Amino acid sequence: MVVYTPAEDFAISKRFYAALGFELTEAWGGTMDCRLGRAVFRLQNYYVKDWAENFMMKFDVDDVQAWHEHAKRVIDDGSYSNARYDEPEIIGDTKICHVWDPCGVLLIFVQ
Repeated sequence: MVVYTPAEDFAISKRFYAALGFELTEAWGGTMDCRLGRAVFRLQNYYVKDWAENFMMKFDVDDVQAWHEHAKRVIDDGSYSNARYDEPEIIGDTKICHVWDPCGVLLIFVQ
């Protein structure tokens, strides 16, 4: 199954995901497959504000703190408009890092 993900500015979103370390490959119809380990989604040049701001994807990672530091560098050093991050949090035995892409899609990195 492939999830279709919105992009308000397709070029900026492609640069953002590549900078985060996702492997990007061209897909059909002008879309782009974005892969991180075994997780994959299809980035499309299509945007609806309410949809994008309610869209979330979860990624299992080995080191949430490392992902937070990496995302912070990417966002602070890049031109990714509305991209942002929160400080990591711990809930029980789970470490979580929230990152929002340039159009408001929430990426949840979980360890």
